[in-house]
Amino acid sequence: MTAFWKALSVFVSTIIGVGIFGLPWVAFKSGFFVLIGYFLILGAIAMVVHLTLGKIIVGTKEQHRFPGYVKQYLGRKWGRVSSVSMCAGLFGAQLAYLIVGGEFLANLLIPYFGGTRLIYILIFFAIGSILIYKDIKSVSFTEFLILFFFFGILTFFVVKAVPHMNPINFLQTNFKYVFYPYGVIMFALWGTAILPEVKEILGRNKKDLNKVILWGICLSVFVYLVFIVAILGASGTITSEDAISGFGLALGGNVAKIGFIFGLLTCFSSYLTLGLTLKKVFWYDLKLSEKFSWGIASFIPMALFVLGAREFISIIGLTGAVAGGIEGITIVFVYRSFLKKMAGRKMRPAYFLLSIFFVLGIIAEISHFFWG
Repeated sequence: MTAFWKALSVFVSTIIGVGIFGLPWVAFKSGFFVLIGYFLILGAIAMVVHLTLGKIIVGTKEQHRFPGYVKQYLGRKWGRVSSVSMCAGLFGAQLAYLIVGGEFLANLLIPYFGGTRLIYILIFFAIGSILIYKDIKSVSFTEFLILFFFFGILTFFVVKAVPHMNPINFLQTNFKYVFYPYGVIMFALWGTAILPEVKEILGRNKKDLNKVILWGICLSVFVYLVFIVAILGASGTITSEDAISGFGLALGGNVAKIGFIFGLLTCFSSYLTLGLTLKKVFWYDLKLSEKFSWGIASFIPMALFVLGAREFISIIGLTGAVAGGIEGITIVFVYRSFLKKMAGRKMRPAYFLLSIFFVLGIIAEISHFFWG
């Protein structure tokens, strides 16, 4: 398998994570065509932001994770701020993967082996932590295999859903929830943290990073839309927050079991790659030891779960809007400094509009979180 396909597999597997399971629910609450509008706008914005960070990564000789680039171009103080915001976002994502991935594993295995849901969440955590301890290259082929089976199960879902689809399920719109999808879609499209890893996998072919980003985001959006159409079209009013439970009720048979496998694959693949990224942030940029960095990356999400953070829609919505928004704003200012230092050029004013957009998104998401 070539470096390009390995890199694309890791990038797409990171983007297509637990966020996919919240999308049919927010489509049901706000309306399918409202969600289409969000994808058109946020998909374009996500592409611009990822490509911008890609330029910075390829154009910088030093090897960093995101906070390291911020420190190099904006100074130590901003580097610390970006470290906190990035880690908060990654911990939120890891927590969501742990919650939903563990639940899918429990739903899949409890009928055969018994036990409690907590046991299976711990099993998910333990296996993931062991693999996070290893280097990214040792799991990139695993990511490719997971992605291959992922598309196989998605195809199965579509085939099963088509006879049960009702066009009425796509026509309802509730403007009370018009801002509801923002954070979830931001979360579902965000993969900036993994880009330094992607560049490492590409090796000498680092100029292919733009191609990986373009194909990766387009492929992710396509998969999301196919998944939403299948789940919402067949489930209708019994669409569930985790997508799979309601879909299983609508179709019956063994569809739910296949769905739990589907969910487990997507959550586990992203849990691995973002866990590796977190480890390397602490290891490379904060200069902690490798083992201690692994411990922080692995055990903080589990600690948050034990403390009671278990509502995954709220977690991914807030994480996507706030952490993703802060990161997007930071990338704009890093890019401005990068252009000035590396090429003596000024950034186009249109980039500042992105910053304003992210600020408004953060305000809207926080307002919705506290006041509904």
